[in-house]
Amino acid sequence: MSRWWTEAVAALGDVLPLPLAALLLVLVAGLTALGWYHFPAWVPRWRLPRLRLPRWRRRRRADRPAGGPTAVALPRPRTGDDAVPAGTGRSLADRLAAEGRYAEAVRERLRDMVRRLVAVGAVAPRPGMTVTELTDAAAHARPPVDPPLRAAGAIFTELWYAQRPAAAGHDRRMRELADELDRALATPPPDGGTR
Repeated sequence: MSRWWTEAVAALGDVLPLPLAALLLVLVAGLTALGWYHFPAWVPRWRLPRLRLPRWRRRRRADRPAGGPTAVALPRPRTGDDAVPAGTGRSLADRLAAEGRYAEAVRERLRDMVRRLVAVGAVAPRPGMTVTELTDAAAHARPPVDPPLRAAGAIFTELWYAQRPAAAGHDRRMRELADELDRALATPPPDGGTR
């Protein structure tokens, strides 16, 4: 083993000076370490064909949320007995805040704000609608709702998309913004109806 090593180093020394070879090895080791540390970011995003699992394995559990933790589930328009009252989210948000789950309370307050916007006809819910699209649509229909809704969207984005830690102050601010939204919705639209 030692003879093979000695001959390999001598052959490398004939081609490159040994200090340069050592520097190149350190450089390769550093680049490998950086690549290992930042692994997912530099891997190309190829689309590989999905494997089809048998039907019985692909079922989703009913209790698992479909949109993940960051999705704002916009309420579907409901009529009759299955309609969800707009204040229902407030009691759930209050319970979540009392348990110290402030990020979830903020999300629930935003959902309640969306329910109220849908109830007055300021927004037509669409699946996959982002907070920014929701704010733009509501501001177009009712300009007074823009400041509180934009501020609420910024808080939601900071907590859920940027994954900042939530605090009681965030929940308190969302409660204030929900009250501002109620006051803005209480004033009639300038043209007597929604645009």
